[in-house]
Amino acid sequence: MSLRVAIVGSGPAGIYTAEALTRQAGGPVEIDVLERLPTPYGLVRYGVAPDHTSIKSIADYLRRVLELPGVRFLGGVEFGRDVSRDDLLACYDAVVYCTGAMVDRRLGVPGEELPGSVAATDFVNWYCGHPDVPADRFVLDSPEVAVIGVGNVAVDVVRILARTAEELRGTDVPEEVLTRLAASRVRVVHMIGRRGPEHAKFTLKELRELGELAGVDVCVRPEEAAAEVEGLPRQIRGNVEVLQGWAARTPTGRPRRLDVRFWLRPVEIVGRDRVEALRLERTRLADGRVVGTGEFETLPVGMVLRSVGYRSVPLPGVPFSETTMTVPNEAGRVRDREYVAGWIKRGPTGVIGTNKSDAAETVRTLLADLAGRAPARRTDPDALLAGRGITPVTYSGWLSIEAAETALARTLGRGQRVKLPGLSAMLAALRERADRAAPATDAPGDPAAAR
Repeated sequence: MSLRVAIVGSGPAGIYTAEALTRQAGGPVEIDVLERLPTPYGLVRYGVAPDHTSIKSIADYLRRVLELPGVRFLGGVEFGRDVSRDDLLACYDAVVYCTGAMVDRRLGVPGEELPGSVAATDFVNWYCGHPDVPADRFVLDSPEVAVIGVGNVAVDVVRILARTAEELRGTDVPEEVLTRLAASRVRVVHMIGRRGPEHAKFTLKELRELGELAGVDVCVRPEEAAAEVEGLPRQIRGNVEVLQGWAARTPTGRPRRLDVRFWLRPVEIVGRDRVEALRLERTRLADGRVVGTGEFETLPVGMVLRSVGYRSVPLPGVPFSETTMTVPNEAGRVRDREYVAGWIKRGPTGVIGTNKSDAAETVRTLLADLAGRAPARRTDPDALLAGRGITPVTYSGWLSIEAAETALARTLGRGQRVKLPGLSAMLAALRERADRAAPATDAPGDPAAAR
């Protein structure tokens, strides 16, 4: 009898775990990849900026894993709602949780609840077409916007705000989102870091892209970019040198401006009914810690996007550490027959490819634990889901959504694909596929397209 494993989450960590299982198992293995959305690939689809097509091409690699014999994609199945921990342990020899860390950390300052103060991930999900964020979520009606954070996500957000809609026309941005970007009144974007340029988390490649934006003056204050580069690691030294080069340039009066700021921390988001300004305090280091200097300035921004770190959320019935915001584990093992991989295992560190070695470690632990053990499953997962009226979206169902996005791009004259606007449009694509596949009689079509 083959090993049967459930993987919760179809992002890079989940799919790399499926790949590692097929390679390391040494025998037959049945793998179900459960995903609450009808679409796979997680962060690759809904977190990578649409203008980063080379990174998004990782989906082609992940696609091949989902097409391996013994691997099934079960979309539209939500852990904690449709199935529980006990359900999965009754159906599978082991369960691997790969649900990521996509909830933003908060600033903890007055005014953070005002309309216009939002998580950067909400904005990312919006322009990436995530069905959890409606296309009308954002109206970019403020001439100035602040992005708090100096990591790669902050850089992505800044770049999308600074680009023209025409520059994004060839990407997979949903059409309504593109229309709203075209109507944007944003002319000045402030990217703000609490520490100095040598402490920034963005990569050199991402940083350089900002300097290549057409129609954008990138401005850096020389006193804020001052840092001794001697002895710094190559990557950090490169960041500082690029920033110092920008600080030496004179603005040319381009239509949009990007102010890259350092040594400032938010102390208050100001406004009555919505964000009207952001109050900042000058900072310095004292014994390695950021402290305020008592010197303040106020920026007249109408939107504040926070990108100051991410955390996982607890899963029903699964241990969770509120200190590390991860599931406690030893080399991926949580407890008997339960495992983790990806950000929920180690925290939001590394790049997409880091998940591959991380998943391989978890799988080695899992296979060592189960070696020689009799199968533990007792329940057929398909029967369990059917008994609850749940018909998962299969991989072929996902391909129908993908085909609809490709057709939409052709209709609009835009690139290779345009993401469908929300869950209802995805489900409509599935129903249309089922209708086409159904015979001329009233016999039902493929039940996999129903959800």
